[in-house]
This record gives sequence, structure tokens and C-alpha cells, in this order.
Amino acid sequence: QVKLVESGGGSVQTGGSMRLSCQVSAGTVYTTYYMAWFRQAPGKAREGVAAMSQTGKSAYQEAVKGRFTISGDSPLDMLYLELKNVKPEDTGMYFCAAAPASTPDVTLEARWYNQWGQGTQVTVSS
Repeated sequence: QVKLVESGGGSVQTGGSMRLSCQVSAGTVYTTYYMAWFRQAPGKAREGVAAMSQTGKSAYQEAVKGRFTISGDSPLDMLYLELKNVKPEDTGMYFCAAAPASTPDVTLEARWYNQWGQGTQVTVSS
């Protein structure tokens, strides 16, 4: 069982930066997990933003490539999402998630992730 607790959200102006953090309390070794950040805007479906594997392989949603960076400590006890040049459409609740080793590859599909944090709100004003 993995416990995930997000922090670092808040309000930021368009073009600004912020860093989200996710504290990971894992009952097993990090090598069994893939980690990711998802977001959900009001009235919209949850969407994958960025994901990473223990070997350093990463994947990003097209809309955030070049602006967001996912990273983590090794052994994993913290996961981060660096947001730069944010836009109003980046507004939403951001969730940290973990997927087991049976996941075939690093993925942004929510169906593979079985551990979720409670989320942290990010609001981008124009």
C-alpha cells in the first residue's frame, strides 16, 4: 500500500512558475512503481499530465511539453512537478498517483494507477 500526499498548490499568474510535491510512503521498494501527475478541471475528466518510471523514462501530455517537468528522489520518498510558463488552462486539481510493476510501460492512462493522493489545487489567473 502506497500513501501519497500532495502539497505546493495555490494561485499563480499566467506566465508564472510553481512546484508541486508529493510525499510517498511506500510499503514496498520504489522499483515496483510508476509515478504520475494527473489534473482535473471543473466539469472535465481527469487527465494525465506527466509520468515517470524508476529507470528515468518519462511521458508528458502534449499541452505541457517544454513547460512541466516531473522528477523524483531515489529511493522515492518525494515526487515533484515543476510548472513553468503556466496558462489559465493549467488550472485544476492536481493528483499524484502510483501504478504497480505490472503496468506495461510509463503511461498517462489513469486506468493503470491504483493509488491516488487527495490532490492540491492550482489556479492560474490571467
